[in-house]
Amino acid sequence: MDKNQAELAEILKIARSVAWGAADILSSFYHKNTSDLDIKDKKDGPVTEADLAANKHILGRLREKLGTEDFGYLSEETFDVKKAEPVAKEWVWIIDPLDGTRDFIDKTGEYGMHIALAYQGRPIIGIVAIPEAGKVYFASKGNGTFVETKDGTVTPLKVSDRHKIEELYLIVSRSHRDDRFKELIERLPFAGKKYMGGVGGKISTLLEGESDVYLSLSGKSAAKDWDFAAPELILTEAGGKFSYVNGEPVYYNQGDVKRWGCIVATNGKCHEAICEKAAAIIDEIDKA
Repeated sequence: MDKNQAELAEILKIARSVAWGAADILSSFYHKNTSDLDIKDKKDGPVTEADLAANKHILGRLREKLGTEDFGYLSEETFDVKKAEPVAKEWVWIIDPLDGTRDFIDKTGEYGMHIALAYQGRPIIGIVAIPEAGKVYFASKGNGTFVETKDGTVTPLKVSDRHKIEELYLIVSRSHRDDRFKELIERLPFAGKKYMGGVGGKISTLLEGESDVYLSLSGKSAAKDWDFAAPELILTEAGGKFSYVNGEPVYYNQGDVKRWGCIVATNGKCHEAICEKAAAIIDEIDKA
């Protein structure tokens, strides 16, 4: 890796500032009337004026501060899904300017914003902002995970120490569940389920010790790179684990941004056992 810790710390500082700016933009739109959001329905879900404004801010500020010579940029709002070509750089910013657009439109408050920096396909910096909570979660590889509040207070975070599957709480969406996924989560023996919008928001509940497991299972569609890159790093740097159900790591900026298959995110205490159980259940469901 050709960037030292001091350089990465400086890059993270810039990205955190950009994240707070984006969070303020999203929040200002969130508190407008829904009719003012200029909502457009696209194949993969709605897009609003807020997504586009936050995206413009994030890309504009990062390019202004860091340029385009060393860094590539992969954003939900600008990536050409039809071409599906990897960004031809070793260092790539992966950006979701508005994670949880449906929650944003429905005014649940459970929306977020993700900024990750990947090196050769793996996340090195991860930032998740939850604007309505007034929090920015951030991590850099090997340096732990922290949460910053609006008053500038920074607190280190660690996942829960619950270590039996029967003690763990699953975090899921209120919607987005097909029959296959419903059967999977019903058959896993967790203590209970909690509900939250947006992937970043869900992973933040693992950091706060409110839940322990998040699962993604592709069906007709799949989650994308920008859904996972930043949440993965803030989870793993807080002591959690994040992988495909077969234990393989997730690589980003591979061309196809869709993350097909089953991805498991946990507090790390019984990650392998959960993966094993989930894989067996999926296999049974698919054979039925």
